[in-house]
Amino acid sequence: MDDMDFPVADVDVESVTASELKGRIDAGEDVTLLDARMESDYEEWRIDGETVSSINVPYFHFLDEEVDDEILARVPDDREITVLCAKGGASEFVAGSLKEAGYDVNHLEEGMNGWARIYEAVEVERYDGAGTLYQYQRPSSGCLGYFVHDGDEAAVIDPLRAFTDRYLEDADDLDVDLKYAIDTHIHADHISGVRNLAEEGVEGVIPAAAADRGVTYADDVTVTNDGDEFQVGDATIETVYTPGHTSGMTSYLIDDSLLATGDGLFVESVARPDLEEGDEGAEDAAKQLYESLQERVLSLPDETLVGGAHFSDAAAPAEDGTYTAQIGQLEDDMAALTMDEDEFVELILSDMPPRPANYEEIIATNLGQQETGDEEAFELELGPNNCAASQESLAGD
Repeated sequence: MDDMDFPVADVDVESVTASELKGRIDAGEDVTLLDARMESDYEEWRIDGETVSSINVPYFHFLDEEVDDEILARVPDDREITVLCAKGGASEFVAGSLKEAGYDVNHLEEGMNGWARIYEAVEVERYDGAGTLYQYQRPSSGCLGYFVHDGDEAAVIDPLRAFTDRYLEDADDLDVDLKYAIDTHIHADHISGVRNLAEEGVEGVIPAAAADRGVTYADDVTVTNDGDEFQVGDATIETVYTPGHTSGMTSYLIDDSLLATGDGLFVESVARPDLEEGDEGAEDAAKQLYESLQERVLSLPDETLVGGAHFSDAAAPAEDGTYTAQIGQLEDDMAALTMDEDEFVELILSDMPPRPANYEEIIATNLGQQETGDEEAFELELGPNNCAASQESLAGD
């Protein structure tokens, strides 16, 4: 859409950055968005929030010299409107048309691509292990990562390739050496940053069972097995094998305080089991997930924090703004965690959302079986993650 050449409006159109828009939403301001992308793109992935009002009017409705009155009637004229599109071109044109018609309007710089570049670090305040732990949050896709540092060392868990420089810059700002870049599994929704960080001198770490899926770069990273430990200052990161979402799914217990569960368990749901072996293998994977949750995760002390690799729109953050929860709380809030195996398997196979967009290409890239340039990689992972088993929250059920 944004590759088109749009007419230049006769009026100046103000723009807002993605960070500015996110700040307004976080502050609880009422925000009205006009999304000028095609309806299918809008339905798949859009900016939401408790104070966000969003309407979808595709850009082509504004291409005529005079915009149809029925189209204009769909656009509120009693408040400021922020127009957005994929990359920023169509939204500037649409905003210009609306401004000429008397609307109070601006447009989002770089569109949804700019929104996808927001990446925030929030301290996990309830973490009581050695050092300090941050949760990285990418609101556009719900991707989460973890950065723990103690003394002069640090590690990042589930880094994203698009933010390789960010991890190195954060380490420099903290005056620490980024020692490890660790993946929980072969991701299906985003391109991993482990290999890129390894090229910068960081020790890459992947689970042995993930490497067994056909990883081509296993000789260039450290392959970890259940029970292996990694030291970051005085903080210990223990490898905890938790298959189910994938055969290689592995969690990492950070100094006995937070279990980074990857896509095994989220604060609002559990993992979907069909991304590796498809529908045919989903039932067996679901049974494996049940065993992992019962024997490896829920057996930890109730006060242990859980932090997944994703959050959905149905997730509620903790008081510190992180998507973390204590195991005891999750057991109280999520009936799926106290079901017997048959009930559990039936539940998580019953309401799985569509598979992540481009997931087969993303998996092939993360295995090293497909070469993907930086810009193409960024484009592949745009959109929602869809890694949970349910489209709605299972917490509070």
